[in-house]
Amino acid sequence: SAVSMPMDVLLGELPRTRRDAVRVPAPVGTFDTGRIEVGRALERVLRVPAVADKSFLVTIGDRTVGGLVARDPMVGPWQVPVADCAVTLSGFHGFTGEALAMGERTPLALLDARAAARMAVAEALTNIASADVASIDRVVLSANWMAACGEPGEDADLFDAVEAVAMELCPALGISIPVGKDSLSMSTTWRDDSGERKVVSPVSLVVSAFAPVDDARASLVPMLRTDIGESSLLLVDLGYGANRLGGSALALSHERLGAGTPDLDRPEALPALFRVLSHLRREGLVAAYHDRSDGGLAACVLEMAFAGRAGFDIELGPLGPDPIAALFCEEPGAVLQVRGADLAAVCAVFRSEPSLAPCVHRIGRVERGDRVRFAARGRTLHETSRTGLHRIWSQTSYRMQRLRDDPGCAD
Repeated sequence: SAVSMPMDVLLGELPRTRRDAVRVPAPVGTFDTGRIEVGRALERVLRVPAVADKSFLVTIGDRTVGGLVARDPMVGPWQVPVADCAVTLSGFHGFTGEALAMGERTPLALLDARAAARMAVAEALTNIASADVASIDRVVLSANWMAACGEPGEDADLFDAVEAVAMELCPALGISIPVGKDSLSMSTTWRDDSGERKVVSPVSLVVSAFAPVDDARASLVPMLRTDIGESSLLLVDLGYGANRLGGSALALSHERLGAGTPDLDRPEALPALFRVLSHLRREGLVAAYHDRSDGGLAACVLEMAFAGRAGFDIELGPLGPDPIAALFCEEPGAVLQVRGADLAAVCAVFRSEPSLAPCVHRIGRVERGDRVRFAARGRTLHETSRTGLHRIWSQTSYRMQRLRDDPGCAD
C-alpha cells in the first residue's frame, strides 16, 4: 500500500540551490548573402558535419539487431543514410510499433535560447511526423538539457529555454515531457603555450520524441521516386517566409552567426501538419517526405535525390526575394513529393487547415537522370550533377572514417 511520507524524513533537509541569473545581451548577427554563389554555398554546406553523410557513424554497428527494426537510417536500394525517424516493431506478428526521432538546434542558442529550445522540439516533431503517428497528442518527449551554469548569461539562458518549452510550447501542443536529464557543467579550461584557455558550450536541448505507430509499413520515406510518372515537390514552410539565416550551416560555414533567429512562430501549425499527413498517408497521396533542418531546403531536397538517384528542377521565386536565404535557411518545415495527378487533392487538404494554407508552395518537379537545377524567377542560379554533389556530401564521412579506421580499408 502507498505510504504518505514527507521527503525530508526520508532524505533529510536538503540544501536549497540558489542561482543568480543575469541576462547578457545576445550578439547581433549580420550576414550579407549578396555575393554568395549557390554552387560555392552548396559545396560548403554539404561538407559541414551536421549536414554531411553520416555513413562513418551508422555503419559501425548492427542496424537490425533483434530483428524488430522496421526503419533504420539507410533508405532505398542504394542504402543512403538520410532517414530522420526510426521505427521498431512491437513483435514478430503484426505491424504495430513505435517511432523515435530527435531534434536539436544548439547553434541558435548563441542568438536566442528560447528559439533554440522551441526549434529543437519542432525538429523532433517534424521528424517523427514521417511515421504513422495518428495525432500529435500521441507523442511524448524526453529532454536532455546541457548548459555551462555559472558562466555569464548561461543560467538565464537555461531558465528562458526551459520556460519556453516546458511552460509554454509543450502545453500549447498538448504533449508532455515525462523524462529527461541534465548536464550543467558544460565548460572546460586548460593551459597551453599561449596561456589560459576556456571553452563554454551554449545552452543545448536535445529532444527525443516517441510515439506508437499503427502500421510500421506506412512510414513516409525521404527518397524521391522516378517510377510514378510526373511529380511535384511541395515545401511546407512553417517559417512563413521569414527565411532567417541565424545559426544556419551556411552562416557557420562562412564563420558568421547569421542574422535573425529561426523560430516556431505559430505552434498551432504542428498539430495541423500531423492531421494533414495522417489524412494524406491514409489516402496514399504522398510519395516521399523529408523535414527541413540542417542545411535548409537545399540539403533536404538533395538528400531525397541522393537516396532515389533522381534529378529535380526547383524554382525559388515563390519563397521570397532572396533565393540564398530561401535555399539555406533552417526554419521549420518539410518537403513532400506528390504525383501530378494528386497535386490538386493534396493542396485542397492543406487549404483546409487555416494555419497551413498560406505556407504550402509548389517549388518544382522531380526528373529522371543526374541533373539538378536551382532557379529563381526563371533565371538559372545553379545547374550541376547530382552525382558530383553526392560525392561532396560523402567526403566528410570518408575523411572521418579514414582517421578512425585503417586508411586502406576506408579507401
